[in-house]
Amino acid sequence: MPTEKNILIVGGAGFIGSHMVYYLKKMGYTPIVLDNFSTGHRNAVQDVECIEGDIADTHLLDQIFSKHTISAVMHFASLIQVGESVHEPGKYYANNVAATIHLLNAMLKWKIQYFIFSSSAAVYGEPQYTPIDEQHPLLPINPYGRSKWIIEKILEDFARAYDFHYAALRYFNAAGRDPETTLKECHEPESHLIPLILKAIEKKQPITIYGQDYSTPDGTCIRDYVHVSDLCSAHLLALNTLIKTQQSFSCNLGTGEGYSVQQVIDTARQVTGCPIEVKIGPRRDGDPAVLVADPTFAMHKLNWQPVCSDLSTIIQHVWQGVAEAVPVCNYRGV
Repeated sequence: MPTEKNILIVGGAGFIGSHMVYYLKKMGYTPIVLDNFSTGHRNAVQDVECIEGDIADTHLLDQIFSKHTISAVMHFASLIQVGESVHEPGKYYANNVAATIHLLNAMLKWKIQYFIFSSSAAVYGEPQYTPIDEQHPLLPINPYGRSKWIIEKILEDFARAYDFHYAALRYFNAAGRDPETTLKECHEPESHLIPLILKAIEKKQPITIYGQDYSTPDGTCIRDYVHVSDLCSAHLLALNTLIKTQQSFSCNLGTGEGYSVQQVIDTARQVTGCPIEVKIGPRRDGDPAVLVADPTFAMHKLNWQPVCSDLSTIIQHVWQGVAEAVPVCNYRGV
Protein backbone atom coordinates (compact mmCIF):
# COMPACT_ATOMS: atom_id res chain seq x y z
CA MET A 1 0.00 0.00 0.00
CA PRO A 2 1.26 3.50 -0.77
CA THR A 3 2.46 5.61 2.12
CA GLU A 4 2.89 8.83 0.15
CA LYS A 5 -0.04 11.19 -0.33
CA ASN A 6 1.18 12.62 -3.64
CA ILE A 7 -1.53 12.21 -6.26
CA LEU A 8 -1.03 13.19 -9.89
CA ILE A 9 -4.11 14.94 -11.29
CA VAL A 10 -4.02 14.95 -15.08
CA GLY A 11 -6.42 17.54 -16.42
CA GLY A 12 -6.34 19.26 -13.04
CA ALA A 13 -7.03 22.71 -14.52
CA GLY A 14 -10.46 21.71 -15.82
CA PHE A 15 -13.84 21.98 -14.11
CA ILE A 16 -13.91 18.68 -12.22
CA GLY A 17 -10.13 18.31 -12.01
CA SER A 18 -9.65 21.69 -10.31
CA HIS A 19 -12.36 20.88 -7.79
CA MET A 20 -10.60 17.57 -7.13
CA VAL A 21 -7.35 19.41 -6.46
CA TYR A 22 -9.08 21.65 -3.94
CA TYR A 23 -10.79 18.70 -2.24
CA LEU A 24 -7.59 16.66 -1.98
CA LYS A 25 -5.73 19.59 -0.42
CA LYS A 26 -8.54 20.00 2.10
CA MET A 27 -8.30 16.29 2.95
CA GLY A 28 -4.56 16.43 3.59
CA TYR A 29 -3.23 15.12 0.27
CA THR A 30 -0.64 16.69 -2.04
CA PRO A 31 -2.08 16.99 -5.55
CA ILE A 32 0.31 17.59 -8.42
CA VAL A 33 -1.32 18.88 -11.60
CA LEU A 34 -0.40 18.02 -15.18
CA ASP A 35 -2.41 19.91 -17.79
CA ASN A 36 -1.78 21.08 -21.34
CA PHE A 37 -4.32 23.93 -20.92
CA SER A 38 -6.06 23.09 -24.18
CA THR A 39 -9.38 23.34 -22.35
CA GLY A 40 -8.29 23.92 -18.74
CA HIS A 41 -7.66 27.31 -17.14
CA ARG A 42 -4.42 28.37 -15.46
CA ASN A 43 -6.18 30.44 -12.83
CA ALA A 44 -8.11 27.35 -11.68
CA VAL A 45 -4.92 25.87 -10.23
CA GLN A 46 -3.47 27.69 -7.23
CA ASP A 47 -1.06 26.83 -4.43
CA VAL A 48 -0.07 23.45 -5.87
CA GLU A 49 2.66 22.31 -8.22
CA CYS A 50 1.30 22.65 -11.75
CA ILE A 51 3.19 21.24 -14.72
CA GLU A 52 2.28 22.32 -18.24
CA GLY A 53 2.45 19.41 -20.63
CA ASP A 54 0.65 16.53 -22.25
CA ILE A 55 0.06 12.99 -21.00
CA ALA A 56 1.30 11.75 -24.38
CA ASP A 57 4.75 13.18 -23.58
CA THR A 58 6.48 10.10 -22.18
CA HIS A 59 9.72 11.99 -21.44
CA LEU A 60 7.80 14.48 -19.30
CA LEU A 61 5.97 11.65 -17.52
CA ASP A 62 9.33 10.04 -16.71
CA GLN A 63 10.53 13.33 -15.27
CA ILE A 64 7.44 13.69 -13.10
CA PHE A 65 7.49 10.11 -11.83
CA SER A 66 11.23 10.21 -11.13
CA LYS A 67 10.95 13.49 -9.19
CA HIS A 68 7.86 12.60 -7.14
CA THR A 69 6.79 9.47 -5.32
CA ILE A 70 3.27 9.25 -6.76
CA SER A 71 0.80 7.00 -4.97
CA ALA A 72 -2.03 7.26 -7.53
CA VAL A 73 -3.13 8.99 -10.72
CA MET A 74 -6.53 10.58 -11.26
CA HIS A 75 -7.42 11.14 -14.92
CA PHE A 76 -9.56 14.13 -15.94
CA ALA A 77 -7.72 14.98 -19.18
CA SER A 78 -10.39 14.12 -21.74
CA LEU A 79 -12.09 16.05 -24.50
CA ILE A 80 -15.82 15.97 -23.74
CA GLN A 81 -17.88 17.58 -26.51
CA VAL A 82 -20.09 14.90 -28.03
CA GLY A 83 -20.94 16.84 -31.17
CA GLU A 84 -17.31 17.71 -31.83
CA SER A 85 -16.35 14.07 -31.40
CA VAL A 86 -18.70 13.13 -34.24
CA HIS A 87 -17.09 15.64 -36.60
CA GLU A 88 -13.49 15.17 -35.38
CA PRO A 89 -13.20 11.55 -34.18
CA GLY A 90 -9.45 11.43 -34.82
CA LYS A 91 -8.91 14.25 -32.35
CA TYR A 92 -10.89 12.39 -29.69
CA TYR A 93 -9.20 9.02 -30.19
CA ALA A 94 -5.76 10.66 -30.18
CA ASN A 95 -6.39 12.54 -26.93
CA ASN A 96 -8.78 10.32 -25.02
CA VAL A 97 -7.36 6.94 -26.06
CA ALA A 98 -3.82 7.09 -27.48
CA ALA A 99 -2.51 9.66 -24.99
CA THR A 100 -4.04 7.75 -22.09
CA ILE A 101 -2.23 4.59 -23.18
CA HIS A 102 1.07 6.49 -22.91
CA LEU A 103 0.12 7.52 -19.38
CA LEU A 104 -0.81 3.96 -18.38
CA ASN A 105 2.43 2.54 -19.75
CA ALA A 106 4.42 5.17 -17.84
CA MET A 107 2.56 4.20 -14.67
CA LEU A 108 3.56 0.58 -15.19
CA LYS A 109 7.18 1.58 -15.77
CA TRP A 110 7.26 3.49 -12.48
CA LYS A 111 5.19 0.89 -10.61
CA ILE A 112 2.24 3.16 -9.84
CA GLN A 113 -0.64 0.79 -9.16
CA TYR A 114 -3.74 2.93 -8.61
CA PHE A 115 -5.69 4.74 -11.32
CA ILE A 116 -8.99 6.64 -11.02
CA PHE A 117 -10.58 7.22 -14.41
CA SER A 118 -13.27 9.77 -15.27
CA SER A 119 -15.56 7.72 -17.43
CA SER A 120 -19.07 8.67 -18.51
CA ALA A 121 -22.66 7.51 -18.80
CA ALA A 122 -22.01 7.90 -22.54
CA VAL A 123 -20.58 4.36 -22.48
CA TYR A 124 -24.16 3.06 -22.19
CA GLY A 125 -25.47 4.74 -25.35
CA GLU A 126 -29.23 4.82 -25.81
CA PRO A 127 -30.66 3.48 -22.52
CA GLN A 128 -32.52 0.21 -22.81
CA TYR A 129 -34.01 0.79 -19.35
CA THR A 130 -33.80 3.34 -16.54
CA PRO A 131 -32.49 3.83 -13.99
CA ILE A 132 -29.26 2.52 -15.52
CA ASP A 133 -27.19 0.12 -13.43
CA GLU A 134 -23.71 -1.21 -14.16
CA GLN A 135 -25.16 -4.34 -15.80
CA HIS A 136 -26.69 -2.26 -18.59
CA PRO A 137 -25.10 -3.11 -21.97
CA LEU A 138 -22.25 -0.82 -23.01
CA LEU A 139 -23.23 0.41 -26.47
CA PRO A 140 -21.83 3.94 -26.98
CA ILE A 141 -23.23 5.78 -29.97
CA ASN A 142 -20.60 8.49 -30.58
CA PRO A 143 -16.78 8.73 -30.64
CA TYR A 144 -16.69 10.45 -27.24
CA GLY A 145 -18.57 7.59 -25.58
CA ARG A 146 -16.55 5.01 -27.52
CA SER A 147 -13.30 6.62 -26.38
CA LYS A 148 -14.37 6.15 -22.76
CA TRP A 149 -15.50 2.57 -23.45
CA ILE A 150 -12.18 1.72 -25.12
CA ILE A 151 -10.19 2.94 -22.12
CA GLU A 152 -12.41 0.96 -19.76
CA LYS A 153 -11.63 -2.18 -21.79
CA ILE A 154 -7.91 -1.36 -21.78
CA LEU A 155 -8.06 -0.92 -18.01
CA GLU A 156 -9.66 -4.36 -17.67
CA ASP A 157 -6.77 -5.84 -19.66
CA PHE A 158 -4.16 -4.01 -17.61
CA ALA A 159 -5.72 -5.17 -14.35
CA ARG A 160 -5.63 -8.80 -15.57
CA ALA A 161 -2.07 -8.62 -16.84
CA TYR A 162 -0.27 -6.42 -14.31
CA ASP A 163 -0.17 -5.40 -10.67
CA PHE A 164 -2.55 -2.57 -11.49
CA HIS A 165 -5.87 -1.48 -9.99
CA TYR A 166 -8.42 0.97 -11.36
CA ALA A 167 -11.80 2.52 -10.71
CA ALA A 168 -13.78 3.73 -13.74
CA LEU A 169 -16.34 6.25 -12.52
CA ARG A 170 -19.19 6.78 -14.94
CA TYR A 171 -20.48 10.33 -14.45
CA PHE A 172 -23.99 11.28 -15.29
CA ASN A 173 -24.52 15.09 -15.42
CA ALA A 174 -21.77 16.83 -13.45
CA ALA A 175 -22.86 20.26 -12.27
CA GLY A 176 -22.55 22.83 -9.49
CA ARG A 177 -19.47 24.38 -7.91
CA ASP A 178 -17.88 24.48 -4.46
CA PRO A 179 -19.09 27.78 -2.94
CA GLU A 180 -15.96 27.98 -0.76
CA THR A 181 -13.88 28.49 -3.91
CA THR A 182 -13.80 30.75 -6.96
CA LEU A 183 -13.87 27.67 -9.22
CA LYS A 184 -16.65 27.36 -11.76
CA GLU A 185 -17.69 25.51 -14.87
CA CYS A 186 -16.19 27.31 -17.85
CA HIS A 187 -16.26 25.28 -21.07
CA GLU A 188 -15.78 26.87 -24.47
CA PRO A 189 -18.19 26.43 -26.06
CA GLU A 190 -20.49 25.85 -23.10
CA SER A 191 -22.89 22.98 -23.69
CA HIS A 192 -24.21 22.16 -20.21
CA LEU A 193 -27.73 23.20 -19.30
CA ILE A 194 -27.35 24.90 -15.92
CA PRO A 195 -24.52 27.29 -16.85
CA LEU A 196 -26.33 28.04 -20.10
CA ILE A 197 -29.49 28.98 -18.19
CA LEU A 198 -27.59 31.26 -15.83
CA LYS A 199 -25.67 32.80 -18.71
CA ALA A 200 -29.01 33.51 -20.37
CA ILE A 201 -30.10 35.37 -17.22
CA GLU A 202 -26.84 37.32 -17.12
CA LYS A 203 -27.08 38.35 -20.77
CA LYS A 204 -30.87 38.77 -20.74
CA GLN A 205 -31.21 36.27 -23.57
CA PRO A 206 -33.63 33.37 -24.06
CA ILE A 207 -32.70 29.75 -23.35
CA THR A 208 -33.61 27.14 -25.96
CA ILE A 209 -35.27 23.85 -25.05
CA TYR A 210 -34.38 21.28 -27.69
CA GLY A 211 -37.54 19.23 -28.03
CA GLN A 212 -40.75 19.40 -26.04
CA ASP A 213 -42.36 16.22 -27.36
CA TYR A 214 -40.48 13.47 -25.51
CA SER A 215 -42.26 10.70 -23.62
CA THR A 216 -41.81 12.43 -20.26
CA PRO A 217 -44.35 14.16 -17.98
CA ASP A 218 -43.66 17.63 -19.41
CA GLY A 219 -42.26 16.58 -22.79
CA THR A 220 -38.64 17.62 -22.08
CA CYS A 221 -35.62 15.41 -21.51
CA ILE A 222 -34.86 14.12 -18.00
CA ARG A 223 -31.31 13.97 -16.63
CA ASP A 224 -29.56 12.99 -13.40
CA TYR A 225 -27.49 15.88 -12.00
CA VAL A 226 -24.65 15.25 -9.54
CA HIS A 227 -22.79 18.01 -7.72
CA VAL A 228 -19.08 18.30 -8.51
CA SER A 229 -18.24 18.23 -4.79
CA ASP A 230 -20.03 14.90 -4.47
CA LEU A 231 -18.05 13.62 -7.46
CA CYS A 232 -14.83 14.61 -5.72
CA SER A 233 -15.74 12.77 -2.53
CA ALA A 234 -16.53 9.69 -4.63
CA HIS A 235 -13.08 9.82 -6.26
CA LEU A 236 -11.25 9.76 -2.96
CA LEU A 237 -13.53 7.05 -1.61
CA ALA A 238 -12.84 5.05 -4.79
CA LEU A 239 -9.10 5.39 -4.26
CA ASN A 240 -9.35 4.30 -0.64
CA THR A 241 -11.51 1.34 -1.70
CA LEU A 242 -8.94 0.29 -4.34
CA ILE A 243 -6.13 0.42 -1.82
CA LYS A 244 -8.13 -1.53 0.77
CA THR A 245 -9.56 -4.24 -1.48
CA GLN A 246 -7.02 -4.42 -4.34
CA GLN A 247 -10.03 -5.04 -6.61
CA SER A 248 -10.76 -2.94 -9.68
CA PHE A 249 -14.30 -1.83 -10.50
CA SER A 250 -16.54 0.42 -12.58
CA CYS A 251 -19.50 2.28 -11.12
CA ASN A 252 -22.09 4.94 -11.80
CA LEU A 253 -21.95 8.35 -10.15
CA GLY A 254 -25.42 9.84 -10.12
CA THR A 255 -28.21 10.38 -7.64
CA GLY A 256 -30.97 8.16 -9.02
CA GLU A 257 -33.27 11.16 -9.34
CA GLY A 258 -33.99 12.80 -12.65
CA TYR A 259 -35.05 16.34 -13.46
CA SER A 260 -36.50 17.50 -16.75
CA VAL A 261 -35.15 20.47 -18.68
CA GLN A 262 -38.32 22.35 -17.80
CA GLN A 263 -37.88 21.53 -14.11
CA VAL A 264 -34.32 22.84 -14.20
CA ILE A 265 -35.52 26.10 -15.75
CA ASP A 266 -38.34 26.42 -13.22
CA THR A 267 -35.96 25.77 -10.33
CA ALA A 268 -33.51 28.35 -11.70
CA ARG A 269 -36.32 30.91 -11.73
CA GLN A 270 -37.11 30.12 -8.11
CA VAL A 271 -33.48 30.20 -6.94
CA THR A 272 -32.45 33.36 -8.79
CA GLY A 273 -35.71 35.28 -8.67
CA CYS A 274 -35.08 36.24 -12.29
CA PRO A 275 -37.25 35.81 -15.39
CA ILE A 276 -36.07 33.33 -17.97
CA GLU A 277 -37.40 33.51 -21.51
CA VAL A 278 -37.74 30.13 -23.18
CA LYS A 279 -37.67 29.20 -26.85
CA ILE A 280 -38.57 25.78 -28.21
CA GLY A 281 -36.19 24.29 -30.74
CA PRO A 282 -36.10 20.95 -32.57
CA ARG A 283 -34.81 17.79 -30.95
CA ARG A 284 -31.09 17.15 -31.11
CA ASP A 285 -29.88 13.87 -32.55
CA GLY A 286 -28.88 11.35 -29.92
CA ASP A 287 -30.71 12.90 -26.96
CA PRO A 288 -32.46 10.08 -25.07
CA ALA A 289 -35.67 11.01 -23.30
CA VAL A 290 -34.48 9.82 -19.89
CA LEU A 291 -30.95 9.30 -18.58
CA VAL A 292 -30.90 8.48 -14.87
CA ALA A 293 -28.39 6.45 -12.87
CA ASP A 294 -28.92 3.63 -10.45
CA PRO A 295 -26.21 4.65 -7.91
CA THR A 296 -26.75 1.68 -5.57
CA PHE A 297 -23.43 0.05 -6.33
CA ALA A 298 -21.37 3.19 -5.62
CA MET A 299 -23.29 3.84 -2.42
CA HIS A 300 -22.63 0.32 -1.15
CA LYS A 301 -19.14 -0.24 -2.60
CA LEU A 302 -17.73 3.16 -1.65
CA ASN A 303 -20.05 4.07 1.22
CA TRP A 304 -20.77 7.17 -0.86
CA GLN A 305 -23.68 9.49 -0.21
CA PRO A 306 -24.20 12.59 -2.38
CA VAL A 307 -24.95 15.46 0.00
CA CYS A 308 -25.01 18.52 -2.31
CA SER A 309 -26.81 17.11 -5.34
CA ASP A 310 -30.38 18.28 -4.90
CA LEU A 311 -31.20 20.54 -7.82
CA SER A 312 -31.80 23.72 -5.82
CA THR A 313 -28.43 23.45 -4.10
CA ILE A 314 -26.61 22.83 -7.39
CA ILE A 315 -28.18 25.89 -9.00
CA GLN A 316 -27.71 28.05 -5.89
CA HIS A 317 -24.00 27.26 -5.75
CA VAL A 318 -23.51 28.11 -9.43
CA TRP A 319 -25.63 31.25 -9.11
CA GLN A 320 -23.49 32.53 -6.25
CA GLY A 321 -20.58 32.56 -8.64
CA VAL A 322 -22.29 34.77 -11.24
CA ALA A 323 -24.90 36.78 -9.30
CA GLU A 324 -22.60 39.74 -8.69
CA ALA A 325 -22.53 40.32 -12.45
CA VAL A 326 -26.33 40.30 -12.76
CA PRO A 327 -28.59 43.23 -11.86
CA VAL A 328 -31.07 42.51 -9.06
CA CYS A 329 -34.23 40.89 -10.42
CA ASN A 330 -37.57 41.80 -8.95
CA TYR A 331 -39.31 38.90 -10.62
CA ARG A 332 -40.29 36.14 -8.19
CA GLY A 333 -42.45 33.96 -10.39
CA VAL A 334 -41.91 30.36 -11.40
